[in-house]
Amino acid sequence: MPPLPGAELVRNPVQLYRYLLRCCKQLPTQAMQQHYQHAIRQGYSSHADEDDSERIQVIILRAISDADWIVNKYKK
Repeated sequence: MPPLPGAELVRNPVQLYRYLLRCCKQLPTQAMQQHYQHAIRQGYSSHADEDDSERIQVIILRAISDADWIVNKYKK
């Protein structure tokens, strides 16, 4: 189960970036939100030069599953 509706619609890195930032809004504290937003920005920057479409799809699927795990970890 994805943390937010629309995970199945993520097809490119920009959509993934926006989706992950929206997931951060579900975290309970401002400090956690800022921490994960920073991590998302760093990850996006470090993979910005990726051009292999298969690798991009693997990154997208992994990021969505990681976001699901993190959001579920902090759910009350």
